[in-house]
This record gives sequence, structure tokens and C-alpha cells, in this order.
Amino acid sequence: MSGATIATGGDTAARSRAFPRAVPILLGGTAFGILGQGLFYGAAAGINVPLAVVLILALGWIVRGRPAAPLRWTDAWLPAAAIALSAFVALRGDPALVALDLLGTFALTAASAAVLAGRPVLAASAGVVLATGARLAAAAAAAAVPVIGSARTALPRGVLQRGMGRGGPVLRGALIALPLLALFALLFSAADAVFADLAGDLLDWDLELGSLPGRVAVAALLAWFATGALAFVVRPGGESDAIVMSRAWARRQRLGATEVLTVLVALDLLFAAFVGVQAAYLFGGQDTLTQTGLTYAEYARRGFFELLAVGFGVGGIVLAAEGLVRGRTRAYVAAAVCLVLLTLVVLASALLRLRLYQEAYGWTELRFYVLAAIAWLAAGAVAAVITLLVNRSDRLLHAVVVLSIAFGLALNIIGPVRFVTEQNVARALDPSLVAPGGRTGLDTGYLGTLGDDAIPIIVDALPRLGGEQRAMLEDSLDTRRLELAARDDERTWQAWNLSRERARALLNR
Repeated sequence: MSGATIATGGDTAARSRAFPRAVPILLGGTAFGILGQGLFYGAAAGINVPLAVVLILALGWIVRGRPAAPLRWTDAWLPAAAIALSAFVALRGDPALVALDLLGTFALTAASAAVLAGRPVLAASAGVVLATGARLAAAAAAAAVPVIGSARTALPRGVLQRGMGRGGPVLRGALIALPLLALFALLFSAADAVFADLAGDLLDWDLELGSLPGRVAVAALLAWFATGALAFVVRPGGESDAIVMSRAWARRQRLGATEVLTVLVALDLLFAAFVGVQAAYLFGGQDTLTQTGLTYAEYARRGFFELLAVGFGVGGIVLAAEGLVRGRTRAYVAAAVCLVLLTLVVLASALLRLRLYQEAYGWTELRFYVLAAIAWLAAGAVAAVITLLVNRSDRLLHAVVVLSIAFGLALNIIGPVRFVTEQNVARALDPSLVAPGGRTGLDTGYLGTLGDDAIPIIVDALPRLGGEQRAMLEDSLDTRRLELAARDDERTWQAWNLSRERARALLNR
């Protein structure tokens, strides 16, 4: 009997150690779920996004303890970048830009989780980073299961009591009381309008019994994924990603230098022919009407989307060539560098075409983002030339990631909608800014769709606009005022957004 007892105790202790710090992880994930549903349920994206990012990173820092691998200085800035980018969700009112901010925030927060776990990000190869991301996704989806199992075996043995000391009973009582308080508060709110009003003013939540299932579902979902992510921070687990990826990379199929060189030389010749045409008919200004039946302006104002696609395609080709070539000869490096340099000329052609088109017809958000993409590709091309020459193309993706973060922050500081609105209003007020043969006036219908970042500029310009343009813009502004008054999900404190609040104040005034 004694032996059986000892065996059982040892088995329980082993199960309690199956996942380190399981109880703090589970408590942290549960706390994120409860607070997260309060931040996001029935609320639009706003200040709730940076608050959630700060919360999950703080929980990760708390539960990580002292990992075997310390934080690397090359990656230590990634959590700060995630918080900074998430803050722009609460500052900007441009829907397209906010969508990009949300995507970048998610990626940077995931990278920050890897940093907290002691995993290299910028110092690792692209394959290792992808493998780490896959393991983080798998942990977020399924790691809550072993954490819950380990916590269940740990709690009866008094781990929570020893870890929390005298505050343990109070914490356990609070955890038991919270759902009961929420349930009875909801019932009281449903029964008494005055109590509901007072509780609503206190919590700024819509205390309706009908929202309880949705809130519970959101809290459970957020808690599940947060628990898995925190588990990854504490114990990434498994064989080293670097070892796994290095073995897979060593087994990859390769091409000889001659095959890859043939491809690059063929592309170089094609690109050189295109650049020659550009030098004569676009940059040199030769008579395009005789050659193509188009005027110079008509010839120039087309094709920048296609040329942008060329730039992206060359980036993929160079990366593929670096991964597949069996030996990096001097001829191969020269051909690859030549292709990238020719691509820079192609991007210059796209930039000139875009500038001529913009001078004639004004700015749109799409044209602004095309300009940003050209600049991003040009910076990436310069990075590609440098990494090819120093034989460090394995760091090209890392350079692109850093450039992407820098460009993302720059776009938020500039504000595409604000910039586009300012430029178009300036063209309408000063026709001399319009190129000969271009379109004058103001596209009031388009300005009315640009969102809250455009409203301060439109309001400021109204006294200087003509009667018809002013009337159409006033109709658009009045429509937006009614929308802001009707959208309950944009009026909660969780959805606070600087651009939206400025627009609401201006329109109500």
C-alpha cells in the first residue's frame, strides 16, 4: 500500500512538472480572456488594440521567468515596435491604413512572443523564423490542453497556495466570486432600469443578459489562444528550429550555376532592352506619337502597376536563385546584381509614369500606396545589391522586414488620407498646380469616402470652395455625422480613436 502511495505521488509530481509554471500561464490566459472580451466585444478597433498588445506582452514577461536563453539586443526592440504600431490604430481614421496596422501589429506581437521565449528572430535565418512562427501558431491552437492538465494536477498539491502565500485564498475567492458577480449584476440590470443605468455609467459596458453568451464565447476563445501563446513563451519545446531547418535545407534540390546563370542572363537581356526603350521614349522624350500612335503624356500615364509587379517578381527570382544555386560564381553574382540594377531603372520608369499621371489627375489613396510601394521596392533593391555583393543574401528577408516596419511607421506619421486630401484641395484652390491637359476641380464624391482623417481638412477648406462643391461636401459631412451618432460600437471607450473623436467634435460643432 505504501509503495502504491509513493508511486502515485511520484506520478502526480511528474504530471505537475509536465508543463512548467502551468498555473501562472493558465491564470494569465484566463485574465487576458476576461479583460479581452471587455475590450473587444461590441467595440470597433481603437485604443483597445494597443491595450491588448501591452497586456499580452506584460503577461508574457511575467510568466517567462528566467529562460535559458536571454533576450537578444538585436530583437529587444520588436515589442516596442509592436506597441508603437498598435497605437496608430487608435490615432488614424484611414480604414486601409488601420487594416495594415492591424496586420503589422499581429506579426510584430507574434515576433515579440518569440523574443520573450528566447528565440532569435533577426539573427535567425528565414527558414528558422518561419518554423518558429509555425510552432507559435500550433502552440496558440493546442498548447492550452497540456497547460490545463498540468495545472489540474498541480493545484491539489498546493502549488497555488505556496506560490501566492497569504493572498492565495483571497485570489481563489475572487476567481469564484467574479462569475457570480457578473451573473447577478446582469440579472439586476435586466430587472431595474436605474441600476442598469448606474452600472452602465460605472463600467461603460452594455449590461444586457442577451450579451452574456457572446461575451463568454469571446472570453473563452481569447483565453484559449492566450494560454497557448504564453505556454510557447515559457517552453517553446521540441528540437531546435535551427537544427530542423538546417537539415531540411541541406536536403533541398539545387540547380547548377550554369542553369541559374542562363536564366539571369536571359532576364538581363530582356530588361536591358526595356530600359533602352525607356531611355529613348520615356526619359529621352523621343516622338512617341510616330512610333505608337500615342502622345508622350498618354504613353507615360500607363503601365506603372505592371512595372510594380515586375519589381516584386524580380525580388522573388533573386531569392529563389540564391536558394537553389549550387555554387555562387562571379558570373552568377554579376548577373544577379545587374538584374537588380536594371530593376531599379524599371522602378524609375514606374515612378515617372505615376508622377505624370498624378500631376494630371490628382492624388488617390491607391496612387499614394503605389508610390510607397515603389519606394519600398527601391530600398529593397539596394539591400539586395549589398547582400549579394557581401554574400549575405540569407539576411535579405530580415532587411526587408526592418524596411517594412520603418515604412509602416512612416506611413502612419504621414497619413495617406490626410496627404491625399490636402493635395487635392490645394489643386482645386490653385489650378496652376494642375499639369497642362489635366483635370481641374475637386472630386467631392471621392473626398466624401476617405474617412475621418480627411474631415478636418475638408471642414477647414469649406469657406474657400465654390457653392456646388461646398454643398456636396456638406452633404457628405452630414452623412458621416449621422453615421457617427448611430454607430454604438464606435462610441464605447474601448473603441476610442483620435481621428474619429476629432471628426465627431468638428461635425457636431
